[in-house]
Amino acid sequence: MSLKAFHLIFVTLLTALSFGCAAWAFQSGSLLWGAAAVLTGIFVMVYGVYFLRKLKHVSYL
Repeated sequence: MSLKAFHLIFVTLLTALSFGCAAWAFQSGSLLWGAAAVLTGIFVMVYGVYFLRKLKHVSYL
């Protein structure tokens, strides 16, 4: 597995974890932590798009 593929898997899992934590925080009544987790998830998604555009020419293998 290439470093690019590993990085994309890690970014995907981190995004899912961030939004999962946000849902859990909102359900438990913590608006501050929920908002922070949503912002983190959005930031990670933006970073993932940046990473894909930067390494467009690098193969997955």
